[in-house]
Amino acid sequence: MPKVAIVGAGLIGRAWATVFSSHGWTTALYDPAPGAAKAAKGHIARNLKELADLGLVADAKGSAANLVVAEDLAGALKGVAFVQESGPETVAAKQQIHGEIDRLAPASAIVASSTSVLVSSLWARELKHRSRVLVAHPVNPPHLVPIVELCPAPWTDRQVVEKARKIYEKIGQVPITVKKEIDGFVLNRLQAVLLAEAYQLVGDGIVSPEDLDKTIKDGLGLRWAFMGPFETIELNAPAGIPDYDKRYAENLGRLTGRDAFSKRNAKAIMAEWTGEQSPERIARLSRWRDGRLAALKAHKRAAKKKPD
Repeated sequence: MPKVAIVGAGLIGRAWATVFSSHGWTTALYDPAPGAAKAAKGHIARNLKELADLGLVADAKGSAANLVVAEDLAGALKGVAFVQESGPETVAAKQQIHGEIDRLAPASAIVASSTSVLVSSLWARELKHRSRVLVAHPVNPPHLVPIVELCPAPWTDRQVVEKARKIYEKIGQVPITVKKEIDGFVLNRLQAVLLAEAYQLVGDGIVSPEDLDKTIKDGLGLRWAFMGPFETIELNAPAGIPDYDKRYAENLGRLTGRDAFSKRNAKAIMAEWTGEQSPERIARLSRWRDGRLAALKAHKRAAKKKPD
């Protein structure tokens, strides 16, 4: 079976170890803090048991048997095909740990950083094997939220990105490719804009924080549970996204004060969008959406009440 080194056994590292071990990878845990990697095994075993109870992992005990605590970084990296680094979020810390990984890991190993704020060109520039390094930004916790943003530096080998993407797909994640480096990547930028508006609406006395949250969890969030924003607007006009733009782009531009809803951006979206923008297809997808929303509404009604 392939081997992965999990470098950093905190919250994110433990979750990554859960993902890899549950998909048959020999998972070597390393953390420079004494006892941290050994203590992480218990957390990971509980994660695996919880997932198995929900039918999301076939064999919790067998998966836990894939975990190995490494005494040092060299031992963790010996014979690995993949490295998932989840260390401190500072340039200095990344430079230090990746300098060691660059020296000790097999030349064929892919090296991914779980950083959520630092593009790899900030800390990987001087590495001998920098072409195999990329950011793989997860959402906490990655064993439950599968999205992972793959962001290469300008010098990252594109084949490395594709290989990493296939690996993440095989272990049940949902990788996306960030085509070029950008501060905050994609998810954090989307989240930041929504949070900024939420703060402003509450601060301006427009809505209470409780009602703001209801707007997401009992409104936008229901559709967003299984559709993205473009999939959502495709079904909000009889003839799809171009029809939506004709109807609403001007008002959306006025509301946001941005020129984001320009013809140029609309053209870029449709250049990569799949699916015929026909009334028949939109109607068919709308029926599917309504069925999913009904099922989700039933699930939420049956779910246990959130604890205080």
